[in-house]
Amino acid sequence: MAIVSEDNMGHSSNSTYRLISDQLRADQDPVQEKLLDRPAPLLPRPEDRFNGAYLIFFSLGIGGLLPWSFFISAKEYWAFKLRNCSNLASGKDPEDSDILNYFESYLAIASNAPSLLCLLANFLLVNRVPVRVRVLASLATTLAIFVAMAVLAKVDTSSWTRGFFTLTVICTAITSGSSTVLTSSVFGLTGRFPMRNAQALISGGAMGGTISAVALLVDLVASSDVRDSALAFFLTAAAFIGLCMGLYLLLPRLEYARYYTRSAYPSRVFSGEEELSQDSPSSPLVASVSQELHIPPLRPILKKTAGLGFCVIYVFLISGLIFPAISTNIESLHKDSGSPWTTKFFVPLTVFLLYNFADLCGRQITAWIQVPGPKSKVLPALVLLRTCFVPLFVLCNYQPRLHLTVVLFQSDLYPMFFICLLGLSHGYLSTLALIYGPKIVSRDLAEATGVVMSFYISMGLMLGSACSALVEHLI
Repeated sequence: MAIVSEDNMGHSSNSTYRLISDQLRADQDPVQEKLLDRPAPLLPRPEDRFNGAYLIFFSLGIGGLLPWSFFISAKEYWAFKLRNCSNLASGKDPEDSDILNYFESYLAIASNAPSLLCLLANFLLVNRVPVRVRVLASLATTLAIFVAMAVLAKVDTSSWTRGFFTLTVICTAITSGSSTVLTSSVFGLTGRFPMRNAQALISGGAMGGTISAVALLVDLVASSDVRDSALAFFLTAAAFIGLCMGLYLLLPRLEYARYYTRSAYPSRVFSGEEELSQDSPSSPLVASVSQELHIPPLRPILKKTAGLGFCVIYVFLISGLIFPAISTNIESLHKDSGSPWTTKFFVPLTVFLLYNFADLCGRQITAWIQVPGPKSKVLPALVLLRTCFVPLFVLCNYQPRLHLTVVLFQSDLYPMFFICLLGLSHGYLSTLALIYGPKIVSRDLAEATGVVMSFYISMGLMLGSACSALVEHLI
């Protein structure tokens, strides 16, 4: 078991410069030196006092997912609005019925397409637009969207239902794109910091999902008006986004953050095709401006992160295949008892809350333990082993069943146990692969690599969604 402390970490792995004094340590531990490089010891390494930077990145992780989670958690509110606010029984118009029945599909399309486009744009703008501008612009855009949604929650839109639907889809696309830019930009920024900060950002995302699951349960228990519930969701998201903006502006004021974001030497951006001998005294420390690249080289990043990228894609493929499409259709074997725990609360408790909490635990474990390593064959083996979750969930009480009629697991405890394992393994293995990514490239490519790792996530989610539709038809 390998426990890695912050003191043994640096900015990235293969930095483009090295002091001659560092050559004396080159033969001590080549593998660790390759993975966890150390910054040039020109200044004393400051401590993260009161875990300030860790908590800021954790909060930004929550801010990247919580607003979107609240947006999709208000299912009853969207159904209320799209049925016609003044008459819940309406919807006789075929077009209105189509909008209502396939609303979630429209949301999925409106969120996935902009995400890929924004990831591409963010990659191209890594060296052109400062990360500060990208982060604050995405937060401000999301804040404006949720303020507008909060206002519309109390507006009667019954006379322009289709217009409200169009506006909602547009807001969904903008929110998804802004969230993607925020998460990928901040994740790229953490590439300059020790790995525990990237882990904080990723764990924050899981905390956002857990908070939304708890909020959904509270809403089911206490809510009497769907508009009030949606208003509470939107205002809470807006308030937290405002908090994230303040925390991000505070980050550069921390001595710990200034130490890791400053450059010890002017650095060169390499195309990745040439090999720079870091141990050579003649290695250039300063490159001419003409050698700098505005667009990060994609080929060396893809080459070095191919193995980790496969792990990320496959982890999210299996998780996206099962959660939420298949897992939310597993019903309690005691549903006919009429108990609210086996009907109304079964899915929110056994699917959303358990999965998100287990995911959070898995991600948080990586703060103390990071095994297996990025070069280990055990990591992809564990990732492939998660394929077993698919038949396990299919053989639970999934309903309706048309082709596969066998229900092997005759207890509600089985899907609860399986969903915990799914979330725990997802959180741990995905976090390991993601935090390793920016550490196995040069320091200059760390931020761009963070964007590429976010692209792997999107690819996995898209493949998982497509495969889940296929599996549902086979059942």
